[in-house]
Amino acid sequence: MAQKTVYYLPGAGGQLATGLGRSLMDRGFDVTGRETRGAFRSLPFEDQVQSVVEDLKTHFWHEQAQVICNSFGAYLFLQAQAQMPAFVGRVLLLSPIVGEFTSEETRTTFSPPRPHRLRDLAEAGQFNAPARCEIHVGGEDWQSIPANVEAFGRLTGIPVTVVPQGGHNLGKEYVGTLLDRWLIAAP
Repeated sequence: MAQKTVYYLPGAGGQLATGLGRSLMDRGFDVTGRETRGAFRSLPFEDQVQSVVEDLKTHFWHEQAQVICNSFGAYLFLQAQAQMPAFVGRVLLLSPIVGEFTSEETRTTFSPPRPHRLRDLAEAGQFNAPARCEIHVGGEDWQSIPANVEAFGRLTGIPVTVVPQGGHNLGKEYVGTLLDRWLIAAP
């Protein structure tokens, strides 16, 4: 695949051609990946993760590969990464889900499949983190919980940027500026 292609995993129910995917296309990139809805969302979780593993190993296992994941898409990527050697391309994780969360304010609880696996692997020093990866999370994100994301980053060596006053949606302006910097830094 060309360097101008980005492998994208959107949040739950996300599409490749809207939101962040559209923003990438508007910057001249081809966007491929998995929409986290429809037939893909209907697959058992392990099959979703295995699809991501196969996509990365078959089409994106090279140093020029660029992977961008948002929210639950980042959770899928991290679960896939847990089954592979450290990914050789560049990875940008936005508002990643790294385990279960609860919000008293919204009275919402979410426990993804294998909610403790990433933390357990990281704590045991057994998570093969990509060498060129960065995480951005909102300081007020009740889904990605910045303290949990920062702990995961410390354990895995992945740099984490906490965006002050940022929620789960980091905002078009912040993400646009980040994309412009990150995409230009491509090898």
